[in-house]
Amino acid sequence: MAVDTPSQSVAKAAGDSVAPGRSRGTGKPRGAAKRSLSTYWYAWAMVAPVIVVIGVIIGYPLVRGIYLSLTDANERNVERSIGVNHIPSSYEFVGLDNYVDALTGTQFLSTLGWTLVWTVSCVSITFALGLALANILNRRIAGRSFYRLLLILPWAVPGFVSVFAWRFLYNQDNGLLNKILAGGGIDAVPWLNDPTWAKFSVIAVNVWLGIPFMMVALLGGLQSIPGELYEAAEMDGASAWQRFRHITMPGLRSVSTTVILLSTIWTFNMFPVIFLLTRGGPGEATQILVTQAYKFSFEVSPRDFAQSSTWGVLILVLLMLFAAVYRRVLRKQGEVW
Repeated sequence: MAVDTPSQSVAKAAGDSVAPGRSRGTGKPRGAAKRSLSTYWYAWAMVAPVIVVIGVIIGYPLVRGIYLSLTDANERNVERSIGVNHIPSSYEFVGLDNYVDALTGTQFLSTLGWTLVWTVSCVSITFALGLALANILNRRIAGRSFYRLLLILPWAVPGFVSVFAWRFLYNQDNGLLNKILAGGGIDAVPWLNDPTWAKFSVIAVNVWLGIPFMMVALLGGLQSIPGELYEAAEMDGASAWQRFRHITMPGLRSVSTTVILLSTIWTFNMFPVIFLLTRGGPGEATQILVTQAYKFSFEVSPRDFAQSSTWGVLILVLLMLFAAVYRRVLRKQGEVW
């Protein structure tokens, strides 16, 4: 029997590692996407309809809005039909002129200022009240289930119904709030007719609507904190404030970062409360960016589609920048998000 030399053994081993019929380094490797498609074809088939729907509902309007923001499109120069007559579009490409006008004008900056005040006020108050209520309901108190159901009620009622109810309460002449004040000898308050009072009023309504979500999310976070930590801290002589500062808040960090981000985005774009309660008034006192963009497209004459799209794109950019900075800060603090 012939015995292979060492050089022949190495050559044979190298030859066995190469697939038959294909020399090493030749042959077209399958791409990662193709391997994923062949392995998880069923999952891709299930996800495909969702991707198509999102592309149609979100993708196309987004691309169309960005394009319109680069033109001078308005009600008078877009494509339209009047009876049997078809009028082609005549708007022109203007580049970044709309963005320059918006960012250098006073209207956008003043509206942005109030939008930031509105967002920070609503989110901070909602978080503080939601955290306080979550701490109360996390304790063993009589009727805890009833209180939870009662506090979740504003979340269960449709938003527009709640806003209309508050609008009735705020009515200067016949509203319940002013009738209560009149019973105490206090003059009626122009809740929605005075710029300052209107700002407090819309913030109060949005806080009332946002507390249930914040409370439920934080309550879930509280219940995930091991009770042994509180018992050990109490045995070590830690006060209630020290237990809250060193156990509760660190334990709620992951939940808090998520709900604050979501609440900020929702409040920044909270169209129903402002539009249904004050329509941005009195004057422009409570107008936020999203309601002003709506006003450009549906209320002013001629309707300015280019300006509305510009404000919409700027809103998107601002929220994306906020999310990016927020994520970067969390990563520096050791949070993975």
